Amino acid sequence: MSESSKLTIEQAEQDGKYMRRIRSFVKREGRLTKGQAASIEKCWPTMGLTHDMGMLNFEDVFGNNNDVVLEIGFGMGKSLVEMAKNNPHLNYIGIEVHKPGVGACLMDADAQGVTNLRLFEHDAVEILADCIPDGSLATLQLFFPDPWHKKRHHKRRIVQLEFAESLRSKLRIGGVFHMATDWENYAEHMLEVMSQAPGYENTSETNDYVPRPDHRPLTKFEQRGHRLGHGVWDLMFKRTA
Repeated sequence: MSESSKLTIEQAEQDGKYMRRIRSFVKREGRLTKGQAASIEKCWPTMGLTHDMGMLNFEDVFGNNNDVVLEIGFGMGKSLVEMAKNNPHLNYIGIEVHKPGVGACLMDADAQGVTNLRLFEHDAVEILADCIPDGSLATLQLFFPDPWHKKRHHKRRIVQLEFAESLRSKLRIGGVFHMATDWENYAEHMLEVMSQAPGYENTSETNDYVPRPDHRPLTKFEQRGHRLGHGVWDLMFKRTA
C-alpha cells in the first residue's frame, strides 16, 4: 500500500466513513424473497445467533447438553435442516454469510418443525474465534466450499493449515472435521493439507477418502452429478490432540 493510500484510509476512518475490508469470502448478496424475509422476521428471535453475543454457552442456547455439530457455509440449508430433523438428539449450528440462504434455511426449518438448529449470518472465521468455546464441538462440517478452481486462486481456498489448526481447537478430543467436495483437485488439496495438520488422524481405512456417511444427505446436485458420472469426495479427520 502506498503512503498516500494509507493516509486516505486513515483519514476516512477518522471521518467515520465506511471503508470496504478484505474478507475471507466473497459476498454475493441476492434479493430476499417474501417468504425468506417473513421467515427471518418470524424465526430469528428463537433461532438466530449474533456475533455480539460473544462466547456461547451451548446449554443456555439449546436448553440441553446434547452434542453440537457446526456447519460452515450451509448455502440454502436444505441438507442442514434434514440432518437436524433426522437427529433430534444432536444440536446444530449453521454459519452462512448470505442472507437469502439464511432466510431459506429458516423457512425450511420452520416448515419441518425443527427446533434443534441455530444460525449465524456472519463470517465463520470470526464466529469460530469469538463465539465457539474451545473443545466444545463433536463435529465440524464443511460441504462443497468454493473450489477456487483456477490455480492462481488456490491460495483463497478455505482449507489451509492455519484454518485447520483454528478448527482443531474448537473440536473436542475425538471430534471430527468432515469435508466434502465435488472437485477432485480440491479433494487432493484437502487431503494434502489435513495430512500435514498436527493433531488430526484420517478416519479413512485407506488413508484418503471415506464413503459418504449416512448422516450427510445426498443433495439433488449430487444426484445429478452421479447420473453424469461426476465424483464427490468425503474426508473425515478426527482430533487426536
